[in-house]
Amino acid sequence: MNNRKIVQEALELMPGGVNSPVRAFKAVGGEPVVLVKGRGCRVWDADGKEYIDFLASWGPLILGHAHPKVVKAVKDEVEKGLSFGLTNPHEVKLAQLVVEMVPSVEKVRFVNSGTEATMSAVRLARGVTGKKLVVKFDGCYHGHYDSLLVSAGSGVATFAIPGTPGIPEEIANLTLVIPFNDESAVREVFEKHGEEIACVIVEPVAGNMGVVPPKEGFLELLREITRDSGSLLIFDEVITGFRLSKGGAQELFGVEPDITCMGKVLGGGMPVGAYGGKKEIMSQVAPEGPVYQAGTLSGNPVAMVAGVETLKELRDSEPYGELDRKADKLSKGVSKILKDKGIPHRINRVGSMFTVFFTEREVYDFESAKSSDTELFGRFFQKLLEKGVLIPPAQFEAWFVSTAHEEEHIEDALNRVEDAVKEL
Repeated sequence: MNNRKIVQEALELMPGGVNSPVRAFKAVGGEPVVLVKGRGCRVWDADGKEYIDFLASWGPLILGHAHPKVVKAVKDEVEKGLSFGLTNPHEVKLAQLVVEMVPSVEKVRFVNSGTEATMSAVRLARGVTGKKLVVKFDGCYHGHYDSLLVSAGSGVATFAIPGTPGIPEEIANLTLVIPFNDESAVREVFEKHGEEIACVIVEPVAGNMGVVPPKEGFLELLREITRDSGSLLIFDEVITGFRLSKGGAQELFGVEPDITCMGKVLGGGMPVGAYGGKKEIMSQVAPEGPVYQAGTLSGNPVAMVAGVETLKELRDSEPYGELDRKADKLSKGVSKILKDKGIPHRINRVGSMFTVFFTEREVYDFESAKSSDTELFGRFFQKLLEKGVLIPPAQFEAWFVSTAHEEEHIEDALNRVEDAVKEL
């Protein structure tokens, strides 16, 4: 079956033909791609077309597709059984690696997705503090949990409104939304509501408004003000965890949160999430403590071994300097191509993740990110797709470089990007 036939059948059976909305390509136009195989830094669609992949399954595949050690571990485990519903030794191994690698984590609970991780972390923060309000930042996405899937109201520190039908206003009103990187907004929201704020949740490097790094001192302010107010600081490191460094963004920036949410790279391509923190906080989770959270497939042995092999490889090979160098070469090469064509743009990069914004403005929050020309991005995406370069089919996402991208792949990709830009 080819791409078109599969998409047509999917449209009859699944909402929009997809199981996650952005896969429908509504933001970029054209027909969705159906992928059937991945090896290293390349993927192939159902028509047999090959692409150099900078989507990387939206970030998890830091070692590339079908890494031999990960594949072998999964195959070996599948032969023993797919799921047991009771504790298996691989959960312990992965927990040991997480505690070893992530500075702020002493105990960890595994779940099945990033959304489960953030949902559980917010519940834990409310349970520990006895408070109910949550502060999040405009443009930071933390999964589709009701309390976090909201958009900002007018002005600074307003109560949020629902970001989608199905979320009651009573729930949305428990979330305060303020601009990312805005220190004055942080201080104001705590002046007004500090006694009721259970937690602040933040992507330490935003990855869902496109890549937007924190301004100097911003994370430090969040750490100080939450500690002073008796609130908890939650880092959503679902994207940045194990990607920016062995210990994620918190190690890179030297700021430790109270609770860390993890996913993506943690599972090596399998559906895994986790949340963790200091023992005194995590010991409040059932069955040790009163804050309940459970999952039948949490700690699934097949997913756990994929995570173990991925984290072991990252710990032992220390690829982060090389990843940074490759991403720097790719992003600067793309920038030069666009500049030579006279196309206004900004590229934000942190480590092996970056975003191309089609705007002349500096991008430091969601409002500035939205100044990007999304119509031009859609045409850029389609031209890259024609030339065999796969990037996220959405402006406000990150490109990812993996250890499987060699020098020749970067050069090949830049040649294809140049050919694509010539046709814009």
